[in-house]
Amino acid sequence: MDTLTLLFALATFIAVVLFLEGAYLWWASSHSAEVKRLNRRLEEVATGAQGARPASLYKDQNATGSATGDRMLAAIPRLDGLNRLIVQSRLNLTLAQFLGWTAALAALGFAVPLLFDRPVILSVLAAGILAALPTLYVIRARSQHMQQFERQLPEALDLMGRALRAGHAFPTAIKMVAEEMKDPIGGEFRILFDEMNYGVPQQTALLNLASRTDSTDLSYFVIAVLIQRDSGGNLAELLDNISSIIRARLKLYGEIRTLSAEGRLSAWILGCLPFVTGGMVNIVNPGFMKVLWEDPAGINFIYGALSMMVIGILWMRKIIRIRV
Repeated sequence: MDTLTLLFALATFIAVVLFLEGAYLWWASSHSAEVKRLNRRLEEVATGAQGARPASLYKDQNATGSATGDRMLAAIPRLDGLNRLIVQSRLNLTLAQFLGWTAALAALGFAVPLLFDRPVILSVLAAGILAALPTLYVIRARSQHMQQFERQLPEALDLMGRALRAGHAFPTAIKMVAEEMKDPIGGEFRILFDEMNYGVPQQTALLNLASRTDSTDLSYFVIAVLIQRDSGGNLAELLDNISSIIRARLKLYGEIRTLSAEGRLSAWILGCLPFVTGGMVNIVNPGFMKVLWEDPAGINFIYGALSMMVIGILWMRKIIRIRV
């Protein structure tokens, strides 16, 4: 083998290695887990700070990916609260996607009954029910996120109290919670530490944290820290007291859920029983219930039954829903 062939093979090998190295560096700089985590944290910081950031940093300003769509969304009032709800749910969902799903489901619910020659009022009712599904999904995801956050909060406060007793400063205690604990509380405290580390006043950073989470228990922590900064006192002991109160509240809440489980099960059974029974009767004898939606009196009976069911469900929900 001559020298020219060896040099060509060596050059080809080096080119392939450099190509693979460049491809890996490109992927690591744009698609790696660390970059995604950093981008998510920056987005959360930008979205969570009310009044402390330019409007261009808010998530709802970048919700559509186009300037025209962003201007249209910015012109609609009260989108701030809806966007905050989506951010707090921690779903991989933008405001534009949420509105698109809502509009698509509403159109589907309105069109399907009309295709089967059903009354317009039934189309409006179906459109309203389907349009509410994305909102209910986001609310449920946010509720689960907040429940997990509140379960982790006493442990985080205990960790901060031990760090303060060991002689660490308050920002260092926050950093320890951010590094040692899992999400969602670890991510929220990482954002808090980053804001304080990059020059945001401590009071503003704590208020931003309370604004992002909307947790009553966390608000106690924020208020206690702000008062302690002005009046002084043993912050470690204060955090221990707040942790004990939160644990007692969660324990009482668990006992209440246990005692109200029978009521919730009864509500589900009573709410589903008419539809299940009607579906089974319609399968066994389709002609038996045909008069219910063909006769005008039957339509009125359906509307009346649905209205009374809604009232009964809201009533039962009011009875078994006890705030702690």
